[in-house]
Amino acid sequence: MILLISDLHLQEERPDITRAFLDLLDGRARHAKALYILGDFFDAWIGDDAMTPFQQSICQALRTLSDSGTAIYLMHGNRDFLIGQDFCKTAGCTLLTDPSVVELGGEPVLLMHGDTLCTRDVAYMKLRRYLRNPLSLWILRHLPRSTRQKLARKLRSESQAQVRMKNTEIVDVTPDEVPKVMSEHSVRTLIHGHTHRPALHKLVVEGQPARRIVLGDWDRRGWALQVDDQGMHLAPFEFS
Repeated sequence: MILLISDLHLQEERPDITRAFLDLLDGRARHAKALYILGDFFDAWIGDDAMTPFQQSICQALRTLSDSGTAIYLMHGNRDFLIGQDFCKTAGCTLLTDPSVVELGGEPVLLMHGDTLCTRDVAYMKLRRYLRNPLSLWILRHLPRSTRQKLARKLRSESQAQVRMKNTEIVDVTPDEVPKVMSEHSVRTLIHGHTHRPALHKLVVEGQPARRIVLGDWDRRGWALQVDDQGMHLAPFEFS
């Protein structure tokens, strides 16, 4: 069994989500061969050198799961793209590039956070290119912690305001971008998060049946995609 989750947006202000995640680690994830976390694991991350006690506790929980035998793979999201190798080494997880092709259920599957599929959001794509530039990343990581904290709060506030104002189509994936990306990577299954619109979309790529599975965000309930001998099953679960 393999589990895939995304968009938990872990933060101290949402202990219900934290408890649900820790329950998953102590439950299904203990019996899984691997756990994939496809971005926006934390609601904000200003650097491995600035971990709060809360973030350190999550790091230790991941290490405990890793030590039990479950492989953990982590992908950057738009909220936590400053997560680095120091965190991953301590947590016992592997940092995946976005996008990545992995084998799930006996087939190659494309994994993405999903934000790069939203090409109609021109302003965001421009900001993303700037923030992910290697020079920008170096500068961000070397800013004083207080400056990084202020910048993170500003970016988060602006992002929330812009999402509320933008047309829903703009902040969703661009339909033409999906088959293009899948064709480039020679896959018939794409799994991503980011849009907070969990669903299974059937489509055709190069004349062949294909599917796009969108993971859900953890807010009023949790979401997990389970891959096992019976196939791929996306389902929500209530917070205890």
